[in-house]
Amino acid sequence: MNLRLNTLAKMVDPNSRLADIGTDHAYLPIELVKNGKIQYAIASDIAPGPLENAKTDIAEAGLTSQIETRLGSGLETVKHVDQIDTVVIAGMGGKLMTNILDAAWNRDYHFKTLVLEPNIGEAGVRNWLMMHNYQIVDEKLIAEAGHTYELIKARLTEDRHNLTEKEIFFGPLILRAKNPVFYQKWQGQLAYNQKLLQNLNKARKKDENRINEVEHHIELIQEEINND
Repeated sequence: MNLRLNTLAKMVDPNSRLADIGTDHAYLPIELVKNGKIQYAIASDIAPGPLENAKTDIAEAGLTSQIETRLGSGLETVKHVDQIDTVVIAGMGGKLMTNILDAAWNRDYHFKTLVLEPNIGEAGVRNWLMMHNYQIVDEKLIAEAGHTYELIKARLTEDRHNLTEKEIFFGPLILRAKNPVFYQKWQGQLAYNQKLLQNLNKARKKDENRINEVEHHIELIQEEINND
């Protein structure tokens, strides 16, 4: 497995009953079951092709009795009888991710632990977690093959754990750690936002709301990468 999947695997608690949503080849559940960290997983995907790949890989690993494959959209493949306590959703946009979590939440599926890796829209995911009484207990910011990834682990609690604007934007634990990847990511994002602002200001019909938003993001980023 690559660094991203290995890091996700480390964030899963031992003996979890896991659902891997958008599983693709089921690499993550296979690794976790093979190493004895968990005993049971559902590998779920919306697309038949990837799910067939998952079935093949699970069979080759000799784990068909411990990893079930399910075809369907989001968390609709998970039932209460499965007693799933941990959900992994990785490699999709934050908006799609929160839509999946919302649909499950509205059907009374409130999972104890979420391990999430949105590839865009991370702030929206953190805001969703805060609004649904999840506490972020672990975060990792890693770089691999020219991309940066934010991995978020959250636990359902009784109370809301309020985050500041900056904690939602950057990640509370990522912000505290500020590893070298943090500067790499946000210097790149600063340059992107500055270029975007130039283009927005050149437009014949200016979108003032978007300009204000981008200016504010630039301010937030500059404060954090220069604040040492």
